[in-house]
Amino acid sequence: MLSSLLITLILLPVAAVHALWGFGIWFPVRDEERLAHAVVGARNTDRMPGPIPCFLVAGVLTMMAIVVWGSGTVVGFIAWGGAVVFLVRGTMAYMRLWRRMTPEQPFARLDQMYFGPLCFVLAVLFATRGFFG
Repeated sequence: MLSSLLITLILLPVAAVHALWGFGIWFPVRDEERLAHAVVGARNTDRMPGPIPCFLVAGVLTMMAIVVWGSGTVVGFIAWGGAVVFLVRGTMAYMRLWRRMTPEQPFARLDQMYFGPLCFVLAVLFATRGFFG
């Protein structure tokens, strides 16, 4: 129950920010190029992803925040899947290949200081949810 609450409290605001980006609202940095450098980080990126990828991420994060409140085997598998996805994403923040693909600052610094560790926290929370069902 606590892991479900924490997952929801983390994922819903992140989903909301992705939805804002889908609407072209550049939050928290009002300049699209600066925001792209902070949250995308790919080489030569000066634009944010379009509405479709932003809304897809927002939708998946929202569904994950909701499904953890369910019960049963399917929810357990989904929770374990979330744990794996967030573990992989968290690990990527520290891999050379990922750093070569996403070298832009401040993304590279933010990724290692905040985004990666947050993904590790989510991986643990999803694993806890999957284990204790």
